[in-house]
Amino acid sequence: MRSSSQRMVAAALAVIVGSLVGAGCRSAAPAGEGAPAPRPDAQPTPQMAATPEPAPAPRAETGRPRRAADVEFVHGMMAHHAQALAMTAMVPSRSRRDDLRALGQRIEVSQRDEIALMQRWLTARGERVPSVDPAHAHHMDPRQMPMAMPGMLTAAELQRLADAQGAAFDRLFLQSMIRHHEGALTMVAEYLAKPGAGQDTELFRFASDVDADQRAEIRRMRALLDAMARP
Repeated sequence: MRSSSQRMVAAALAVIVGSLVGAGCRSAAPAGEGAPAPRPDAQPTPQMAATPEPAPAPRAETGRPRRAADVEFVHGMMAHHAQALAMTAMVPSRSRRDDLRALGQRIEVSQRDEIALMQRWLTARGERVPSVDPAHAHHMDPRQMPMAMPGMLTAAELQRLADAQGAAFDRLFLQSMIRHHEGALTMVAEYLAKPGAGQDTELFRFASDVDADQRAEIRRMRALLDAMARP
């Protein structure tokens, strides 16, 4: 027969074993059983998210890279316009025709305005702004320039224009300026034909205006030449 102390030890062991077994059963219960259900308006936790959040799309670049063709075109057109100013500066002292004087003044104003626009365009983009001096343009030789300058007069041709007077000057001026304007049209066409050129809105508008204005002035000059040829 067991002693009373042995019976007490056995009873204590039974209590301990029973508590261990109960704890094991509770830990084996299915996940979420007995846990409170998530509220419908609860924010999802990292454990609840089924898939990761998509990465934000890269932001598109708002600025267009400046293209060398744009700057080259502007630099070239500024030099081209400077020579036109050197030519119109000869008109008041050499021509006696009011219509030719008016034409020369019109060309001078438009070319100066366009040079100012090109200077602002270059400055706004941190590009080099070349000096424009019609006095120096009088001696410019297009063959010595870094880019082809269609329609520009050589130094010898400019001197021949400067030496002319009266009706001889009028005819030579109109012939030379028509050729000069046609050269500007060629420059615009060649620029816009380059891959990627003309993407700058302001510069595209400027090139289009140059094309339209020069064509209109060519028509006026040809009409003047025709009028001078009539007796």
